[in-house]
Amino acid sequence: MNDTFLKACRGEKTDYTPVWIMRQAGRYLPEYQKVRSKVDFLTLCKTPELAAEVTLQPVDILKVDAAILFSDILVPVEAIGMKLEFSESKGPILYDPVRDSIGVSRLRTLDPEEDVPFVMDTIKLLKQGLKVPLIGFSGAPFTLATYMIEGGSSRNYVNTKRMMYSEPELFHRLMDKITDCVISYLKAQIDAGVDAVQVFDSWAGILSPSDFDEFALKYVQKIISSLKPGLPKIYFAFNGSAMLNHVQKSGADVLGIDWRIDMSDAINTLGPDAKVQGNLDPCTLFGTKDVIARKAAEVVKKGMAAKGHIFNLGHGILPETPVDNAKALVQTVHEVSSKER
Repeated sequence: MNDTFLKACRGEKTDYTPVWIMRQAGRYLPEYQKVRSKVDFLTLCKTPELAAEVTLQPVDILKVDAAILFSDILVPVEAIGMKLEFSESKGPILYDPVRDSIGVSRLRTLDPEEDVPFVMDTIKLLKQGLKVPLIGFSGAPFTLATYMIEGGSSRNYVNTKRMMYSEPELFHRLMDKITDCVISYLKAQIDAGVDAVQVFDSWAGILSPSDFDEFALKYVQKIISSLKPGLPKIYFAFNGSAMLNHVQKSGADVLGIDWRIDMSDAINTLGPDAKVQGNLDPCTLFGTKDVIARKAAEVVKKGMAAKGHIFNLGHGILPETPVDNAKALVQTVHEVSSKER
């Protein structure tokens, strides 16, 4: 197996900078669209053969150094008692949002083998022949809580912050339940065979640093400390560049960096022993090949100041991205980093 990604996670010397792309199995690939045209999104997530197929597509097409399990962060939320639907125009919709003690009380405890067996079945299928590491993942408790309280995506997260500020005990009770769910979910993925895990905190950036400490950080710390020692753990607090010194306390082995901060500045904040992942602006992939090569090379060279660097975008790849540009990105990262070593 090509273990360059795992070596970078551990801060070990590598022959080149490994690269994978968030949302690399997705709508920008015609091969994904072909599979997706046959089933709805949730059915795709819940059908191991199809989920494994689309997980493998970017490994074969882009030549990335890691695969990430195809699923969605809301899969375990549905499993603990919330009705979930994906709308093409509105995105995820969670019915009967959790906004009071009754809503929190009705949430069940997750039993991964009983409630989401298709996730573990997908992992086992992939591990039969995958030649690169497989990344498992979950949403972070705060991000999952926002979806559960808002009932979907939001612009201002008024309902979430109303609960935080007016009923903090209730909010923490919800977070405790979600945290236990995430721990069970990730432990099951690890037992099934994933080589690393990433915790996505997509909405951590809506919090002030002090609110992040009070309402989000300790739950991520509990998750990270509960998981198998030695297995790489990545924490990505999107839009959290202004509070990296807080994010650093998560205990994760690798920190995801978005594009809103220069990689050199991020490493200076975190220190030379940091292992980082990121951080090219996803929209760079709409530029010319020369622009992509130049911008990617900048990130590669700056990332070398860290103890370990995994190249990635600063957020997920966009559906409109030309596939040839994604291929060129991976090729550039491999070539430039090999020469710079």
